[in-house]
Amino acid sequence: MSSDNLTYLIHTLPNDLRAVVRQADSNVSYIGAMVNAGSRDESASTEGLAHFVEHTIFKGTRHRRSCHIASRMESIGGELNAYTTKEETMVYTNAPAGYAGRSFDLISDLVKNSIFPDRELTKEKEVIIEEINSYRDSPADAVYDEYEELIYAGSGLAHNILGTPDSVRSLSSHDARGFIDRFYTPGNMVIYCSDPGDPERNIRLIEKYFGDMRFPGAESERKEIPMVEPFDISRRRDNHQANCITGARLFSRTDPRRYAMFLLNNYLGGPGMNSRLNMEMRDRRGLVYTVESNVALMSDTGVLLIYYGCDPENMNKCKRIIRTELDRLAQSPLSARAFAQAQDQYCGQLIMSGEHRESRAMSMAKSLMYYGEIHDIDFATDHIRALKPEDIQNMAAEILRTGLSTLSI
Repeated sequence: MSSDNLTYLIHTLPNDLRAVVRQADSNVSYIGAMVNAGSRDESASTEGLAHFVEHTIFKGTRHRRSCHIASRMESIGGELNAYTTKEETMVYTNAPAGYAGRSFDLISDLVKNSIFPDRELTKEKEVIIEEINSYRDSPADAVYDEYEELIYAGSGLAHNILGTPDSVRSLSSHDARGFIDRFYTPGNMVIYCSDPGDPERNIRLIEKYFGDMRFPGAESERKEIPMVEPFDISRRRDNHQANCITGARLFSRTDPRRYAMFLLNNYLGGPGMNSRLNMEMRDRRGLVYTVESNVALMSDTGVLLIYYGCDPENMNKCKRIIRTELDRLAQSPLSARAFAQAQDQYCGQLIMSGEHRESRAMSMAKSLMYYGEIHDIDFATDHIRALKPEDIQNMAAEILRTGLSTLSI
């Protein structure tokens, strides 16, 4: 399939592993494996396991010791890395062009042959516990985790991706290998490659290194997320600043209303200095140093998160401003001029984001995993341009009907 001057080659291997390859005008090769599994897919007794696997997958395979894994890409000036979210894990390389085979070989070895040696796991547990403690020392980070515990209460989305010190200490090599066998399977993965080389050759390399994967996997056990009543909770700590989130539950990443939500979010509290909340809460009233809003959509639910740090005495003022701005949007649509400006700004930001080639390469895998096709920047801007002012009005009204929930720490 193609979009303007970009051509995406999508290929499904006989073992059901999907791959997307794009020939890029670049001196850098971006290659990775996306797994449709994250902290949501852990059992209650193994919280933090998905992230633990992401860390320890580099600690040895049947063919390589950890030191060899660590130097395989770095020795050519490249990078090997990984990250975990609530619903996905990414293992990826960035390297000078010409080393695609090396990247595919290394990533396939990690996802197929990791052995999780006990001595390495013991050391890595302490590293992860330090990571957990570092987040606890940052209330601006901790408020997000605590808010999600409340807004997703009663589901696997509620707990911290990192787990707790106790849960991490309890994890074993058997747990890690079991998670790999269950979720790092061909039908649950997508391989992506953005590389200047011949796409057909890169497909052959994917077949060479990943074609022998035969792990059967298992059906997803993600359960319906219960709704929660709106809340307004303050957990004041010995901080000068109150770190607050006001937000609301949303729909899934496949909901057709998502583009209206993205545009509303960007207009309300996006990265621009001219966002409505930044203008009202910082520039005009001096109530906050930072205010920003984000949308996180998942397979069957989502959330709007508006973060602001303020003097504790100003929390109620800030909450009122957020509700006032949403009320204003819900009561009447934006003028044609204001709406066109909001579209121009957001579409421009999307175009600018395309210069971040690593993220753009990863987005190919996410799009193929979640939608079965490539929804690139052109696709997104077309949908943003198709919106009407009433779409934003309806979205604001829906948020208010759902009910705003606030946590401050």
